[in-house]
Amino acid sequence: MYICAENIGNMAQKLIGRIAELRSLRSYLDSERSEFVAVYGRRRVGKTFLVRKAVDDKFAFFVTGMYKATKSEQLTNFAIALQKYSGSGGLSVQKNWILAFYELTKYLESLPDGKKVIFIDELPWMDTAKSGFIAALENFWNSWASLRNDIKLIVCGSATSWMINNLIKSKGGLHNRLTHHLVLNPFTLCECEEYFRESGFGYTRKQIAECYMAIGGIPFYMSMMEKSKSVSQNIDYLFFSDNAPLKDEFNDLYRALFKSASSHIEIVTALATKRMGLNRKELLAITKQPDNGAFGTVLEELEQCGFIRTYEPFANKITIGKRQKNNVIYQLVDFYTLFYFNFVRQNRYKDECFWTTSYNSPLHNAWAGFSFEMLCQSHISQIKRTLGIFGVQTLVCSWRGKGEDNGAQIDLVIDRKDDTINLCEMKYAREEFEITKEYEEKLQNKINAFAHSTGTRKTLLMTMMTTYGIKDNMHSGVVQSEVTLDDLFAC
Repeated sequence: MYICAENIGNMAQKLIGRIAELRSLRSYLDSERSEFVAVYGRRRVGKTFLVRKAVDDKFAFFVTGMYKATKSEQLTNFAIALQKYSGSGGLSVQKNWILAFYELTKYLESLPDGKKVIFIDELPWMDTAKSGFIAALENFWNSWASLRNDIKLIVCGSATSWMINNLIKSKGGLHNRLTHHLVLNPFTLCECEEYFRESGFGYTRKQIAECYMAIGGIPFYMSMMEKSKSVSQNIDYLFFSDNAPLKDEFNDLYRALFKSASSHIEIVTALATKRMGLNRKELLAITKQPDNGAFGTVLEELEQCGFIRTYEPFANKITIGKRQKNNVIYQLVDFYTLFYFNFVRQNRYKDECFWTTSYNSPLHNAWAGFSFEMLCQSHISQIKRTLGIFGVQTLVCSWRGKGEDNGAQIDLVIDRKDDTINLCEMKYAREEFEITKEYEEKLQNKINAFAHSTGTRKTLLMTMMTTYGIKDNMHSGVVQSEVTLDDLFAC
C-alpha cells in the first residue's frame, strides 16, 4: 500500500524506452525497507517524467527546487509544497532547513501505515550557498528515514556533477547512504524512432537521424516538434524563428548545470572545431586557462554531464583495460552543442529559414560529416552487434599518425581482445557510397600507415559506416565489413 496525499496530474502520455530504469525504480519502491534513490542525467532528458511514471504520481510529498533562488525563497517554496500535501491551514515557513525537514517528518508521521514516496526534484538548486541544506538532508535521512521501513526518498538533479560529488561519491554524512542511483541517458535512435512513431510523425530513418544529429536524443526537445512540419521546418522553428524555443538554450543549459559556466563554455567552444578532440595541453593553450585543479574539475564535470568523452589515442603499448592518463583526449559528444556552434551562432543575419537555406551547403556538409561520426560513436553497442562482436571485449579510440605517417588519421578504432582491429571510416551520404580508385588508394594508405606506425600484429579490418551502404564495384573490396544507418537503429 502506498500513501498518496495527492495525485499531481494526468500521466496518460506513454513512456518511451526506459524499460530497465522503470523496472529498477519500481523494484526499489516495492522493497520492504526505506530507500534513498538518486536519479540523475542531463537537463531535459526526462528524469522527472520517469519518476512520475514509476510512482503513477502517487506522492506523499513532492517539491521542485527553484533555479537561482535564495535560501529564503527555497524554504518558502518547500513550505508551500508541504502545506499543499498536508492540507494544513496557515503557511509555516521555517528559518532553516533543519526545521523545514522536521516539519516534513511530523507530517509524514501523521500519515497512516503504508509506503510513503517523497520526491525532491532538482535537488542541487536547493543547495544554495551556506544554506545548510546538505546537513539537514543528512539529518533527515540518517536520524529518521533510514531507521524506518516505509520511506521511499527519490531525489533528482540535472546538475550531474553535483549529484555525483555530493550524493553518489559523498565523503560527508551521506557517504554510502544512497541505496541506489540511476543515470538517465539520452534516447538512442531506436527510442527516437519509437517516439516519433507513437506521436504520429511520418519521418524516415534518415530524417530521424538528421534530427538526432541536430538536437541529440533529448525527449524534451523532440516534444516541441510538430508532426505537420518537415524536419527542416521544425529545426527552423526550434532554432531560428521569432521566439525560437531553443535559440537561447545554450546559455540556459550550461548555466543551469554549472555555478560558473564560463570555463565550461570555453572548453566546448575549443572542442567544437576539432573532430578528433584535444588533449589537456592543447586545451590549455587554446583556452588560456590556468593549469590547476580547477581546470581538471571543469573537464570532469563536462564528462559527468555527458558533454564530452575521454579516450586514449591508439598505441600498440596500450592494452585493453589499461590507461595512460597523460595521453587522454577530450572530445565533444553533445549534438546540441555542436549544432549551436555550427548554425545558431553563425546566424548573424537572423535568417528565420537559416537551416533550410544552409542545407547541402559546405557548412552543412562539414557539420553533417562531423555529426554523423558522433552518431556512430554514440551507438557503439549497435555497431558491435552488427559486426558480430558484441561479446568481445573492446577498446574504442581514435588514431593519428606521427612522423612519416603524419596526416593519416582514423576517427574510430575498435581494438578487439580477439587479436583483431576494426579501422572504421564514417561517411554521411545521400545514396549508396561509391568507392573510387582514388578513395580505395586512400583507404589502403591509411591501413598501411596504421600498421607501420603502430607495429601491431593484429588482423586489420577496414570497416565502412555509411547511410545506405557501399555501392558494389571493382574498388569496394578494400572494405571487409559494413555498418549502415539501419544498423544503428537496432534496439
